[in-house]
Amino acid sequence: MLNGIKILVAEDNLINQKIANYVLLKQGADVLNATNGEQAIDMLINNKIDVILMDLQMPGKNGFEAAKYIRNVLKNNIPIIALTADLFAHQNHENDDSGINAFIVKPFDPVSLCELIQKLLKK
Repeated sequence: MLNGIKILVAEDNLINQKIANYVLLKQGADVLNATNGEQAIDMLINNKIDVILMDLQMPGKNGFEAAKYIRNVLKNNIPIIALTADLFAHQNHENDDSGINAFIVKPFDPVSLCELIQKLLKK
């Protein structure tokens, strides 16, 4: 489903990172990893990336702060999908200015994640 798509997984929890990597690699994606917002920004600057999966609760720059930096400073409109354990994160942040395109709750359904990535890349 994701052949040739380069995805940055920004996740500080190693187990969650490995799960995301497994799902994405199994679907043919190329995956890069970052463990905090600063690393995610550096990876985006130095690599061609198609989509970012961004954990919201990371040390240093959290997912919202990193997304705001990507939108406002880098002026990059790359699709950003927030990974969160908070079922209501999308409601709590509907009016924020972070520029996050979509939210997916952990643990996520692999098919739903892949379909969401495809949908965002078609826009």
